[in-house]
Amino acid sequence: MKDQSPKAGLSLHQAAQRFNVPFSREATPRSQEVVAGDLRLHYLEWGNENGQTLVMLHGIAQQAHSWDFTSLALADRYRIIALDARGHGNSQWPTDGDYSLEAHQKDLDAFSEALGLSDFILVGHSMGGRNGYVFTHRRPELVKALVIVDTGPQGATLGRGRIRRFMTLPDEMDSYEEFAHRVQEYTKRPMWLVHGSLEHSIRRLPNGKWTWKYDKAIRSPSFNSPSWPEEKLWKCLEGIGCPTLVVRGDRSDVLSQETYEKMLSLIPKAQGGVVPDAGHLVPGDNARGFIGVLESFLEALG
Repeated sequence: MKDQSPKAGLSLHQAAQRFNVPFSREATPRSQEVVAGDLRLHYLEWGNENGQTLVMLHGIAQQAHSWDFTSLALADRYRIIALDARGHGNSQWPTDGDYSLEAHQKDLDAFSEALGLSDFILVGHSMGGRNGYVFTHRRPELVKALVIVDTGPQGATLGRGRIRRFMTLPDEMDSYEEFAHRVQEYTKRPMWLVHGSLEHSIRRLPNGKWTWKYDKAIRSPSFNSPSWPEEKLWKCLEGIGCPTLVVRGDRSDVLSQETYEKMLSLIPKAQGGVVPDAGHLVPGDNARGFIGVLESFLEALG
């Protein structure tokens, strides 16, 4: 049988150099697990334990390694905790298939308590951004500042449909390379960059085929994560009192310019940042541009 294992690709540090990501040292994450509530949650921890803590929340169908370039760039100054959400990455899958907003909030409550987190900066992309701003509204005593990346109460139908169509494509393929070509077609990224991220996103099955690492229930065409109505989500944003950065990719088909501007007008201490040459997957589309916007915000916090 022909070997279908992934080809040896660039290391994270080699890829970061090629992608023009600034970093001062070749930091690597520590893989950690904690039982939070009724689930075993996996997370990556980077940087100095004595530094300001940043908690990073990824988007649907992604995992903690989605933040690798950002974490590498910040690891010399911050303590970074990148969480695998329930049913994603190496975190446990809920037996009841509950991926509601309420379930994610319960996880964040338990995770914060288990790690003794407080006065942290919360950074969330897409699903993670929604979970982040709802958590910040609910638990203002824990969050020092908030970063919302390319998501809002009102998502563009075009972008959401595109993401859902990609997620519901056949989820078992014969080779790693087939998956790589599918992801390249979707993201339009060079193959060397696709290989670096894909190794954390798929797994090999006992039958030799490859599949995504996240829960199959999320890929189902009938999947519908119960959420709050838009009006309630807008109310959450209005009630956030901490400094908040709202980031949008300039080519995003998920966070419209109109929604972005409305968020900036409603969040009391909000500022915006538009990352050029980026679609919805902002931290991966233009890592250097995203890191620049994020660092400016963080440095201003003091």
